[in-house]
Amino acid sequence: MEPSEQSRFDDLYQRHLRMLKLQGKSDSTIDVYARAVRRVTAHFDCCPDQLTPEQLEVYFGQLVDSHSWSTVKVDRNGLQFFWRHVLKLDWQWVNIIKPPKISTIPDILTLAEVERLISATRKLRYRVFFLTTYSLGLRLEEALSLQVGDIDAQRRRVHVRRGKGHKDRMLPLPELTYHALRALWCKHRHPYLLFPSAQGKLETVCQATTHMDRGSTQVAMKVLVKECGIKKKSQSIPCATVLPLICSNGA
Repeated sequence: MEPSEQSRFDDLYQRHLRMLKLQGKSDSTIDVYARAVRRVTAHFDCCPDQLTPEQLEVYFGQLVDSHSWSTVKVDRNGLQFFWRHVLKLDWQWVNIIKPPKISTIPDILTLAEVERLISATRKLRYRVFFLTTYSLGLRLEEALSLQVGDIDAQRRRVHVRRGKGHKDRMLPLPELTYHALRALWCKHRHPYLLFPSAQGKLETVCQATTHMDRGSTQVAMKVLVKECGIKKKSQSIPCATVLPLICSNGA
């Protein structure tokens, strides 16, 4: 792009980010909506406010061939937001992009698969994290963000804060999961994080300023599932009696 056009794009892009925040979008939504604008800009090498409906029709036709429908849908929504709230233009051509509706049923692991998964996890923090995530039915970010103050030990309840839709909810805390979380906390004794980042030495984990990395946690799970020979695409784990496996090794 020419310098003047690049400058115009930078201004529009920053306004896009600002409007997303003002609309109360989650960090993950801001990330994917912003990526949609960057992707179409890089594809045409021009500021997107110059694009015609015909160009965008061709662009999405190519996107359908190269990416999943979920990506196409997210990019459509991201550009729709950009057109409506940043460019203040009508979104007349949105109807040309209609991702198919797909209903899927998640796979459920058997008790034997649960035991294999937990016993194959070498690091204590990942064992407890996986058990907590699945026994409570949490999303990845919800589990990572859990804090000591979210655990009501007396009533065996967990306060999940700012979940999907920015909503809080209270969940029952299984006895096994409670003891597993306590065993992990007794190892690191972080003042507020249940799953602090463990990038440094074990004795410095209690000083971590962030929770465990999302990406490394996802990688650990993929490696674990592969090692266990589990072929199911989605893992929903019931709370199994595997506390001895959890507490047997260090962090």
